[in-house]
Amino acid sequence: MTLARLPCAAACAALLMLAAGCAVGPDYKTPDTPLPVSWKLEEPWRVSTPSDSAEKGPWWKRFDDATLDTLQAQALAGSPTLAIANARLAQARATLAATSASRYPQLGLGARASRLKISANRPLTNYATANSSTVQNDFAVSLNASYELDLAGRVQRTVEGAAASAEQSAADLANTRLLLSAELASNYFNLRSTDIELDVLSRSIGLQRRALELVTARHDLGAVSGLDVAQQQALLETTLTQVDVLKKQRAQYEHALATLTGTPAPNFSLPVDLREIKPPAVPLGVPSEILQRRPDVASAERAMAAANAQIGVATAAFYPSFVISPTVGVDSRLIETLFNGPSLLWSVGVSATQVLFDGGRIRANVDFAKAGYDVTVGNYRRTVLTAMQEVEDGITGLSALDSATTQAQSAVTAARRVLDMATSRYEGGASTYLDVITAQQSLLTVERQAAQLQGQRLLTSVFLVKALGGDWCGTDTAGAPSSCPALDRTAKAG
Repeated sequence: MTLARLPCAAACAALLMLAAGCAVGPDYKTPDTPLPVSWKLEEPWRVSTPSDSAEKGPWWKRFDDATLDTLQAQALAGSPTLAIANARLAQARATLAATSASRYPQLGLGARASRLKISANRPLTNYATANSSTVQNDFAVSLNASYELDLAGRVQRTVEGAAASAEQSAADLANTRLLLSAELASNYFNLRSTDIELDVLSRSIGLQRRALELVTARHDLGAVSGLDVAQQQALLETTLTQVDVLKKQRAQYEHALATLTGTPAPNFSLPVDLREIKPPAVPLGVPSEILQRRPDVASAERAMAAANAQIGVATAAFYPSFVISPTVGVDSRLIETLFNGPSLLWSVGVSATQVLFDGGRIRANVDFAKAGYDVTVGNYRRTVLTAMQEVEDGITGLSALDSATTQAQSAVTAARRVLDMATSRYEGGASTYLDVITAQQSLLTVERQAAQLQGQRLLTSVFLVKALGGDWCGTDTAGAPSSCPALDRTAKAG
């Protein structure tokens, strides 16, 4: 024991009879994390002032899609991943309850009833007295207790670590729920985006079939060559191939939704739905609120608290351990005299143990615990930085996609005009059919691009909600997100 530990050890010994102790090891303090004062915002974004004390609520209801709401409810009820996280939380709470029991005395009741014979040839205890063999009964009842005086704070630090681990498991459960709902929403919006793309291809195929009929009729009349027919036929076949590819992608999204909701993939299907879904207004708070809202950040912070407590547990091994073990009971060879006064027996004592030499094992355990704490600090800071990055990615992504969507809609309108003009010029003999083919391909490209951008806006909205830790507002009595006056126009509604 070093000189630095002698004062605490002496104080602990002096307070032995008062059962008071001093918890060794560092007290936990959340490390300082440098944070920006605001996000990088461009119009029409502006920072909101959400209430972090409010329930986050079912954020997906802001997309106003009944099918998505139903799928989310199924996932929260039947997801195996969520069930695993719930079970781990139950384990952590049970561990905390078991660890907390160490702060109280342990009581035990014992009873014994036996008939025994003593050997006459057993070793002598006195050469002047010969041994004899006896057969007799032995009845005993005893009540014993054991209590560790937590003078060095080992039990206290152990309970602190178990409490932090239980809180970490609760945060992990919240994070699992958030990731599950976000993954389900992402797959759902991917599926809906694919439906819109398939609808675009279906309309393009109808247009291309009519064009093929037109050019075939003109070829039969000898007005055009077979090259025009072959070009239109090739374009139609290419578009049909794209349909098969998109159907494969849709099936994969559908299977993913089945797994997330806890449903066998062969038993799950979603009908085509072409309704337009608009991204909701996503509330932005100041960057420091990320530390309060994101469950993965909370989990990383609780992991630091648990690791810090382990330093105290390891350090407590340097100090003596004291255990009080009183016992009271009765013992008699006759059961009718078992509870008589002469049958009473009792004992009380204190046992103490102190490591004198261990070859550096305790010091190595302390160093290991400190290194483990440093790992959790690094993981916490990495988690915070990742959170900042994800929010900024979501903000800039939505802004760019909003602008791109507006331009894509203009491009679709222009491409339709170009196709109409190219068709009219071809029918009037002012241009070749290559112009019509080019216009058809351009329209198909920009329409699919517009559909993909709409899907990307929805996915980015989900990504940003996840990056912010979920919805800020609570829910009303009907289960829908309640209104937030402070968030009237906190983000672009789309």
